[in-house]
Amino acid sequence: MVASDGDGGGNGGGKLMKKVLGLGYCVQGFRCFPWLVVSFYLKDGLNVDPSTLQLLQNSANLPMVGKPLYGLVSDSIYISGQRRVPYIALGAFLQALSWLVIGISPSNMSIFTISIYLLLSNLGASIAEVANDAIVAEMAKQTPSSTKHPQPSSSGNLQSFVWIASSAGGVLGNLLGGIFIGRFSPQSMFLFFGLLLSLQFFITISVRESSLGLPKSPCGGIRKQLSELLVALRKPEITYSISWFTASYAIIPALTGTMFFYQTQYLKIDSSVLGISKVFGQATMLLWGIIYNQYLKSVPPRKLISAIQATMAFFMISDFLFVQGFYRQMGVPDSLYVVIFSGFLEVLFFFKILPFSVLIAQLCPPGCEGSIMAFLMSSVALAFIVSGYLGVALASYIKVTGSDFSGLPLGLLIQAACTLLPTFWSSCIPDKVESKSKRKD
Repeated sequence: MVASDGDGGGNGGGKLMKKVLGLGYCVQGFRCFPWLVVSFYLKDGLNVDPSTLQLLQNSANLPMVGKPLYGLVSDSIYISGQRRVPYIALGAFLQALSWLVIGISPSNMSIFTISIYLLLSNLGASIAEVANDAIVAEMAKQTPSSTKHPQPSSSGNLQSFVWIASSAGGVLGNLLGGIFIGRFSPQSMFLFFGLLLSLQFFITISVRESSLGLPKSPCGGIRKQLSELLVALRKPEITYSISWFTASYAIIPALTGTMFFYQTQYLKIDSSVLGISKVFGQATMLLWGIIYNQYLKSVPPRKLISAIQATMAFFMISDFLFVQGFYRQMGVPDSLYVVIFSGFLEVLFFFKILPFSVLIAQLCPPGCEGSIMAFLMSSVALAFIVSGYLGVALASYIKVTGSDFSGLPLGLLIQAACTLLPTFWSSCIPDKVESKSKRKD
């Protein structure tokens, strides 16, 4: 029997579900461990330039764009009577396979070869994320009718839990990455992550989905799911919200590759400092999940997301001052700025995903949670890819190279201005979310 207590059915099913989701999101957060190594491996091992580094890293995210398809398949096609857990296991298997192969391959492999393996890894990651996100979206709607709390507050609990799990994995991954990167070879670190994913695979396949207490949803095939997805996307509150959210990322020309080279080549920042910077960033993400769950769930989504967008622009202006040497003249060491400000700005991009995912979970019609959440994350992935390509174009325009960063301050000002633009049409985001009962009426 499946209870509707909001945390995953009966007490046993709810606990097991949180263990499965906690493991899945924690491992996905830990993906920063090998990707930190990849950045240095491409830069120092394969001697790529800043633009090539950014192109490779953004192109590796192309499988993320296929998330709506994976969501439709997960919603429609059952494997051994299950439609979520098998896809989590499949995603873990593909990731484990790719990282294990990279780990046992020669250190002088070609850029094309490692790009294929990175694409396979992100394909597996996207499949697992779709299944995990669908479980969260489904359970977010299972609120007991007797509760006195509004729907957004109840649904935000599970989102906050998986956010914290992912952030905790990120903290651990970046911490270990920063420590190990100077002590172990890249191949050994890739092998370690591949073995961790193998462990997740074997744990996941040992779990029966029926024991998780997931709600029963009718299955009408991919065509029916696609039709329901299209109907949901015709709802103005969903279409406008996702369009704004996607554009708010895509319009920003990312300069991540350029900043990575500036910090490591020009400032000679040690890899351990970058690792600590990422740990600080992930720790703030963890803290953000706790703060949002405790204090900010009642804040109107439009107000909160717009405030985060404006804060991003503020910190980009801070980066401009940093490159100009303003903080150095004030006596602030470059390494301290990188740890605190750069680490925080890197994760600040993701802060608005938590309140927005809670919003979309409430607007999402029953039965197509996986498809809607997958479409959202696919749109965000595509936006990040566009942002990365725009960043490459901007770096070329301001004539930034691996040894010449004179145009970087101008690029950072352009980036800050582009980040601020979406706040002027934030009215696309609903100012409040009606409860489930009201929307049914």
